[in-house]
Amino acid sequence: MSNDLSVTPAEQVSGPTTSPTPGGASRPGATSAGVPLRRRAGKGSRNRPNWGAGVAVTIWLLIVAIPLYVLVTASFQTQAGYAEGGPLSLPTTFTLDNFTNAFDQGFGRYFLNTLVVTVAVVGIVVLLVPPLSYAIVRNRSRATTGIFRMFLLGLAVPASAVIVPIFYVISVVGLYDNLIGVILPTAAFCLPICTIILSGSMRDITNELYEAMALDGASPKRVFMQLVLPLSKGGVATIVVYSALQAWNGFLFPLILTQSESTKVITLGLFNFQTQYGVNIPGLLAAVVMSMIPILLVYLFARRALVQGLMGVGGK
Repeated sequence: MSNDLSVTPAEQVSGPTTSPTPGGASRPGATSAGVPLRRRAGKGSRNRPNWGAGVAVTIWLLIVAIPLYVLVTASFQTQAGYAEGGPLSLPTTFTLDNFTNAFDQGFGRYFLNTLVVTVAVVGIVVLLVPPLSYAIVRNRSRATTGIFRMFLLGLAVPASAVIVPIFYVISVVGLYDNLIGVILPTAAFCLPICTIILSGSMRDITNELYEAMALDGASPKRVFMQLVLPLSKGGVATIVVYSALQAWNGFLFPLILTQSESTKVITLGLFNFQTQYGVNIPGLLAAVVMSMIPILLVYLFARRALVQGLMGVGGK
C-alpha cells in the first residue's frame, strides 16, 4: 500500500484557490498569487466615465465657442441681415463687403502702425531682457540684486497711475503723436514681467553645464550664446508672445500719446465703425477678425515653447 498523496489533474492545472495565512488558515477572497479580488474589482472602477468633468468641459467649450461663432459669422453678414436675424442666428447670406469697407476706412494704415509698434517692442524686449536675466542669474552682487528688486517693484506700478508723468516726458522730448512715443513706454512696462519669466527659465540650467563650458575655456559671451540662449528658448518664446500681445492690444498709450490719423493703431481705429447714429457691428467684427490673425499666428508658431516656459521647464 502506497503512502504517496495522489493529485488530481484538475488540481495540477488550477492550483489552490486560496492562499495560506501565517497561521496556516486559508484567506478567503484571494487568488493564488496572493492578490485580493477586491483590488482587481477596484481597478475596473477607474475606467468609469467622469460625467462631472465632461459636463464642465462642455460648458467651458460653449463659453468659448459661442463668442467665436458670433464673431466669425457676423463678419460675413450684411448689417440688415445681422439686425434681422440676431447674433446667434445662422447666416442666410454671405458678403465680403465688411472687409473691403474696413480697408476703405483706413484699416490698412492702422494695421501697419500696429505692426510697427509690435515688432519694435518685441525687438527691444528680446534685445535687453536675455542679457539682463543672464546677469541676474549668474551675478550675485548687491548692485545686480538691487536692479532685480527694482524690476519687481515695477510690477506693482500700473500704467494708468503714471500716465500723466509719461505724457509730460514724451511731450518734452518731442515724441508726442509719434509711434516712438508709444513704443518706448510699452516696452518699458513689458520689461519687468519678461525679466522675471526669463530669469526663472535660466535658473533651470544646472551649474554642471556652466562648469563644463568653463573647462573648455569658453568666454562669458560664448556661454551666453551657445549654452544659455538655446536652453532658454521656452522662456524666450514666452516673453516674445507676452510682449507682442501687450503691444498689439495696447490702448492706453496710443490713446493718450497720439492724436492724428496717421499714427492711429487698430485699437483706436475700431472707433471709426461707431457713429452718432449707431454702430456697424458686422463691419466692426470683420475688423476684429482681421486684427486677430497676426497675433494668432505668433501663438501657433510659439505655442509649444510657450507652454514649456509657462510650466517652468523652459531651461531643460
